[in-house]
Amino acid sequence: MKNLLLLFTIASIFISCKLNDATEEDTKTPVKDSTIVGADKDENGCLASAGYTWSKLNKECVKAFTGIQLNPTDNAATEDETLCAYVLFNEDGDKAEIFLPDDKSFIVSKSGSEKVWVFEDYQLIAQNGYQLKKAGQLVFSGDGEIGNKVSGSDNPDGQE
Repeated sequence: MKNLLLLFTIASIFISCKLNDATEEDTKTPVKDSTIVGADKDENGCLASAGYTWSKLNKECVKAFTGIQLNPTDNAATEDETLCAYVLFNEDGDKAEIFLPDDKSFIVSKSGSEKVWVFEDYQLIAQNGYQLKKAGQLVFSGDGEIGNKVSGSDNPDGQE
């Protein structure tokens, strides 16, 4: 009987130590993050979360908002870059890619010697900066300077 009691005590101690070890091990193991870095790449390999999109004109990932900003004419004072269109030119300046707010982009080509680039019913006109017209209707315009604009500031740093 003493042997049976001793065996039961040893077995209880052994089992309780194993349970404690398993519990401690579970608390020490860090929870792995299931988020994969770079998982938001598009079909061309551009990292959207970093602001990159595919340029049909340049055949590479670009940050469209580094181009010439065109504000919507119905809300010209907007500071919301997601409502603006952006223009990126090729090296020769005879073609430009227009990035619209709805993530649509298209390439316009220079028409003759004038400062007009055309694609279907879109026209990009170099006049007082740039104007983008659709079917003759002005939809976007900008001062022709590259990059995002902060309204109400003449200083590029935003400092007074």
